[in-house]
Amino acid sequence: MIKVVLTGSESTGKTELAHRLGDHFGAPVAEEYVRGYAAERGGTLGFEDHGPIARGQIAAEDGAVAAAKDLVVLDTDLVSTVVYCEHYFGHCPAWIEKEARARAGDLYLLLKPDIPWVADSVRDRGHRREEMHDLFKAKLEEMQLRFVDIGGERDERFSLAVRAIESLVTR
Repeated sequence: MIKVVLTGSESTGKTELAHRLGDHFGAPVAEEYVRGYAAERGGTLGFEDHGPIARGQIAAEDGAVAAAKDLVVLDTDLVSTVVYCEHYFGHCPAWIEKEARARAGDLYLLLKPDIPWVADSVRDRGHRREEMHDLFKAKLEEMQLRFVDIGGERDERFSLAVRAIESLVTR
């Protein structure tokens, strides 16, 4: 089973690209759990929300993996939970970081914040996307996870992502 994870700061096209890749490869896509969770709470989250967020993300991933044949696409994973928890609260529960490491993807597509910001009810870091991108990159490097920077317009992002996945699949 190959797990490909889309990651990066807000409003970088992760969800759209995840679904496009899932369609292209005939692979299930695990949705980003935190978006719905945050929307239900009016976009405001506290430190205590990270446990339920992590458990919800794990369940979404496990459901997609169970439906997968040989490839699954994750529209984020626990690494993102770790990055945001550390960013907002200065630390992350140890069990979440441990699970993030244990459940790490085979390939991370780190989307660059080089497309226009689209505001919604749960996004709040439009002015800090470059900073957040750097935090994601640093965490992927710290955890020694394989990643590819993906940037450009939507079709270019798709082509880069397909090539990255195909290079992993054909190894």
